[in-house]
Amino acid sequence: MATDMQLVSDVTFEAAADLSTKQFYFVKLSAANTVDVCSGATDVPCGILQNKPSAAGRPAVVRMFGISKAVADAGLSVGALIGTAADGQADAKVAGTDTTQYVVGVALTACSNAGEIVEVSLNCMNPHRAA
Repeated sequence: MATDMQLVSDVTFEAAADLSTKQFYFVKLSAANTVDVCSGATDVPCGILQNKPSAAGRPAVVRMFGISKAVADAGLSVGALIGTAADGQADAKVAGTDTTQYVVGVALTACSNAGEIVEVSLNCMNPHRAA
């Protein structure tokens, strides 16, 4: 049975920098009430940036839970476990292999190339390692 109901959790933080080109990238907490783009595959993402804050201190809307768009780091298949790549894009995580990296979602749509936008089911409220 198809449904269009969505439960999402968006939280507004301050941007640590100009994030106007980082919409749909994974972000992490960088200071109190402040987020910046994830910069390592082992970062713990707090969510996916939903807007385009153009300077430090501007409101950054972060989706922490629910369905979101994400910019892919490489091709992704439907059902792939995902987390952040070193540049904040969505990256496939392999259980038992990427054991120092965090899984925070599942790809709901597929893509063939880096830079494409996919839909993901996201849960950054309960990140776990890809063990």
